[in-house]
Amino acid sequence: MSSAKNAAVVNYAEKKHSVEIREIPVPEIGEEDILLEVENVGVCGSDLHQWTSDHSWPVNYPVVLGHEFGGKIASVGDRVTGWKTGDRVVSETAAIIDPQNPMSKTGLYNLDPTRKGFGYGVNGAMTRFVRVPARCLHSVPEGLPFEEACLTEPCSVAYNAVAVNSHIKPGDRVIVIGPGTIGILCAAVAKICGGDVAILGLEKDRGRLEIAKSYGVTPIINDASEWARKRDGLGADLIIDAAGISATLKIAMDLVRPNGQITKVGWGPTPCNFSLDPLVQKNVRLQGSFSHNWPIWEKVLGLLSSGTLDVKPIIGGIWPITEWHEAFEKMHSGEVVKSILKPV
Repeated sequence: MSSAKNAAVVNYAEKKHSVEIREIPVPEIGEEDILLEVENVGVCGSDLHQWTSDHSWPVNYPVVLGHEFGGKIASVGDRVTGWKTGDRVVSETAAIIDPQNPMSKTGLYNLDPTRKGFGYGVNGAMTRFVRVPARCLHSVPEGLPFEEACLTEPCSVAYNAVAVNSHIKPGDRVIVIGPGTIGILCAAVAKICGGDVAILGLEKDRGRLEIAKSYGVTPIINDASEWARKRDGLGADLIIDAAGISATLKIAMDLVRPNGQITKVGWGPTPCNFSLDPLVQKNVRLQGSFSHNWPIWEKVLGLLSSGTLDVKPIIGGIWPITEWHEAFEKMHSGEVVKSILKPV
């Protein structure tokens, strides 16, 4: 093991911009944990929300940020089987779950209300070593580099929203609202599922929409109503709302066809000040989608390693964690879709 203390990106208080580099000790592990030496960690929109303090979930301050990560096993707890030092792995985000919760018992531990995740509930991976329960691990296929493998998590969010929680058939017209990481990956997964896909953003999203185009989807700025109604005048079969605000649900209700579906995967704490009557009038299904579980991760790792899902276009750069501020800023301004950090 390296020096006793390692640099970490720590969110230390609720006040806006309460994030700094702190030296922290190598964590102690329990008998069912492994110690992971982090190779790469992705910056998520939720890391940015905690940094700007406009998040809507409880945070256990001070906490090391980062929940999109992969690396090599540095040591294993006494009761861990099936894993050994040196194994290349990625980790799921559900750091603490109640195995007795009815949701956990059905394999939907992501929906256990007491679940706590890396980067807000327990220390995350924007540092060199992180303690991980062995049940969270998945093997990274040879040939899949860590800077891509660390994005298994956002890909799993998108897979759950599109392939699990939405009904999508080849030829369906799909509109994704919001060209952030999750929006672009949702568009990519919808394309893999056979959808005819458009992605909607604002003027300031032009650069990110250009990146989305490389997935074979149609980028649209400001108004997607013409594209939605192009085929028979009725609207798109599926709207995936991946914007981090509540208000985009209004746009989704306008663009969706009668008997269609809206899947909301982006969230924001601001209340909606409009009527949900169009959902009733159009007989529309409104579906929430949160997180992911074991089988989804396995499917996504298969898609990544076969090249069916390629995350390279969205990676805007790799920064040492000591330069986290630049990585956060570039992503926050929309200059890059996804920033990735590397421990020092």
